[in-house]
Amino acid sequence: MARLVAKWGLGAAEILDGGSEALAVAGELPDGCGAVIKIAPPWADLMGAERRVLEAAGGRGFAELYAVDEEASALLLERLGMRLDLLGWTPQAQMNALCAALMEVWRAPAPPSELEDGAAKARRLGGFIEETAQTLGHPLSEPVLARARLYAADRAAAHDPGRAVLAHGDAHAANALQAREGDGFKFIDPDGLFIEPAYDLGVIMREWPDILLRGDPLAAGRARCARLAARTGVDAEAIWRWGYLETVSTGLLCCKLDVFDWREMFQVAEAWAAD
Repeated sequence: MARLVAKWGLGAAEILDGGSEALAVAGELPDGCGAVIKIAPPWADLMGAERRVLEAAGGRGFAELYAVDEEASALLLERLGMRLDLLGWTPQAQMNALCAALMEVWRAPAPPSELEDGAAKARRLGGFIEETAQTLGHPLSEPVLARARLYAADRAAAHDPGRAVLAHGDAHAANALQAREGDGFKFIDPDGLFIEPAYDLGVIMREWPDILLRGDPLAAGRARCARLAARTGVDAEAIWRWGYLETVSTGLLCCKLDVFDWREMFQVAEAWAAD
């Protein structure tokens, strides 16, 4: 770390809290701009998809990538502001902000061919759902799994390179930070996909399951989907199907790890499967 701080001239460096994996150290560059050094743990690869996405985006919709140190598997990034999920905004206001930020992301130049595409992502999600459900002793009903198989096959078949965009891949509010200028947001920690825009909105569909369960979760889910479609101009049914896959797969992952709100996600999935 000291070598990188000295190499890039990062003054008043301090370790940031809140990271889930990588070590992040923030400070000021010699020109006065705020920056963050992000260093990958041994099991992660910042030199792969994340680096390619940030290089392709050039600061559009994502934190700008200033420099790379391959030896240390480290990135020097633009420092952004507060996380969207920590601002005290309502879920609807957060969704609106995420939509605006994503529309900027999708305008970034087409990514390198090495990024996972929509067909591969759909097949991988479908496989994960089948395997994890079996490992956990089938905690979800067969109708839920049958609908997941249908939607995974549908989105794999729907992949069209001519309509695919650079997508974040995990565009939730904790990955959206206030931009340095204006009142918008930029994303950090991209998974990096070459896929239809509906996928990123499907990630938003799985969020705040407790809100969906306050009434009829199917009606509330369809209403959320319609709002996301109206906000972005993206096909509502594609959003719905990716949202279903994300809700089921994320619920299974959280159940496996016994974290977050997997029981609520399972309740939402059961209700949505009846559509």
